[in-house]
Amino acid sequence: MAKETAEIPAERDEEDRIKSGKNQSKLCPIFFSMAGACSCGILAQQPLFELKLLRARPPPFPRPKMQQRHISARAHRHVQRPCQNLSLPKGRLESGNAEFPSLPMLPSSKLEFTVGARREYGSTAEDAESLISDPNQEEFSWSSVILPFLFPALGGLLFGYDIGATSGATISLQSPLLSGTTWYDLSAVQLGLVVSGSLYGALLGSLLVYPIADFLGRRRELITAAVFYLFGCVITSFAPGLGVLLLGRLLYGLGIGLAMHGAPLYIAETCPSQIRGTLISLKELFIVLGILLGYFVGSFQIGVVGGWRYMYGVGAPIALVMGLGMWSLPPSPRWLLLRAVQGKGPLQDYKEKAVAALSRLRGRPAGDKVSERQIEDTLVPLKSANADGEPEGSFLEVFQGPSLKAFIIAGGLVLFQQITGQPSVLYYAGPILQSAGFSAAADATRVSVVIGLFKLLMTWIAVLKVDDLGRRPLLIGGVAGIVISLLLLSSYYKFLGGFHLVAVASLLLYVGCYQISFGPISWLMVSEIFPLQTRGRGISLAVLTNFGSNAIVTFAFAPLKELLGAENVFLLFGAIALLSLLFVVLLVPETKGLSLEEIESKILK
Repeated sequence: MAKETAEIPAERDEEDRIKSGKNQSKLCPIFFSMAGACSCGILAQQPLFELKLLRARPPPFPRPKMQQRHISARAHRHVQRPCQNLSLPKGRLESGNAEFPSLPMLPSSKLEFTVGARREYGSTAEDAESLISDPNQEEFSWSSVILPFLFPALGGLLFGYDIGATSGATISLQSPLLSGTTWYDLSAVQLGLVVSGSLYGALLGSLLVYPIADFLGRRRELITAAVFYLFGCVITSFAPGLGVLLLGRLLYGLGIGLAMHGAPLYIAETCPSQIRGTLISLKELFIVLGILLGYFVGSFQIGVVGGWRYMYGVGAPIALVMGLGMWSLPPSPRWLLLRAVQGKGPLQDYKEKAVAALSRLRGRPAGDKVSERQIEDTLVPLKSANADGEPEGSFLEVFQGPSLKAFIIAGGLVLFQQITGQPSVLYYAGPILQSAGFSAAADATRVSVVIGLFKLLMTWIAVLKVDDLGRRPLLIGGVAGIVISLLLLSSYYKFLGGFHLVAVASLLLYVGCYQISFGPISWLMVSEIFPLQTRGRGISLAVLTNFGSNAIVTFAFAPLKELLGAENVFLLFGAIALLSLLFVVLLVPETKGLSLEEIESKILK
């Protein structure tokens, strides 16, 4: 403290005047040390507390974390410059109830209080906006985010429902007594087309959406998906023959392709950043719920004549709710800004539409200042990104620069999601549980329900932890568990055949680890990693990669099983899973808590 006061020329002159007897006032040395400690900009002769306080200092109380971070940043900006002279600065730091001289050399904790007084007791709109403008700490109410999540997530539920319902529908369709048709005697190829018809439709939908994703927009794409779902359900349920049935399955698959592309896009672009991981992981939970719903409907309708028609028809009212719900929601504000910078209309008109859409999505008054500030913050980097290139970018822009890096990450995740054997491992669920003595395993439907309930539980754990632990920890831990489970399954079929509990534990370990890692996190990363300019096309390629690799694994599994045997198939999957673990560790970034614009600026560039 003495050292600090010695460095100030004015205080040294004051000490000289006191020593020479020029100053007759009897000032205690303690006064000078206090003056030096509190401020280097206050004259030694002036009273220490000439701060013009209008009312008493309020008692301290805990300040929210968001304000603490904001205040600390403000405080640092005030303490960067050392005091140069003794004169009292003209600038003043305003508080809600006081005016203080600018005190550049105050310790940061002291200055933090003065700024905090403004935050806690001030009432200006500018202050409120500055607190909320941080995209990572956006204020929201859960009631305002439920519907913008729920209606897109119904697209995932209908995808899962098709998986569950088809398992029972194929049994009903082939039964001479229960099919209610004269064409029940299907060949293996015909049955394969019925089962995989929706998969082919999803592949086609992923291809079709690539050039038109930005034209349709996220909202209209999901409305279109709901229409395909609805027509697919109706045509399949009332199909008079196999050809019409396959047409209905293809249309339903087109709905899957559009929904699995549009749903993560809409949710990621409209939800607050701090819960983006939770909501997109919840979409995966809806897929699992759909699978379970399909299983339950199949178990109730399996003994009814023409039961397969009811199984496929149940999806129609859900598709209708999805379509009407999406019709009632606003478009994505980020998509509106993208269209603006692409020159599709007057910039100001699109900005006003984006502000209105964001206000509706957050439950705020129309045209509020907070939404305007957020739209401006989003528009600035988007303008910069489009400054040097074509407004809409080239057709192959997704394979260039930051977009290519994003596609390697997203495409790699959804590829490894499938080629680590997820469909094939579940194929062995029934035999494994039967060998362990579980009587319920005698019924394939009950086995599926048991596995589905366990998947639901583990997916819920991922939902709860993804925005707390982050993406990378869940991916690394989950994929490591997948590697261990596949090696154990290979060992079981090779030399541990007598230890049935090892097989059961390995099966459950695989399912559980998959549902906290590749299951939800892959789609989460796909939805948030691409730059806005290429997000539509990039996600369509990721969806295409997912469904294409799923088809390859499904068709290659039977030949591989015959050629290599079960033990070596699981060993192969284990080796692939080990490669996927290295991929995650080396290439997949952490995006927890970052806005979509920050992911683009900090990770991809």
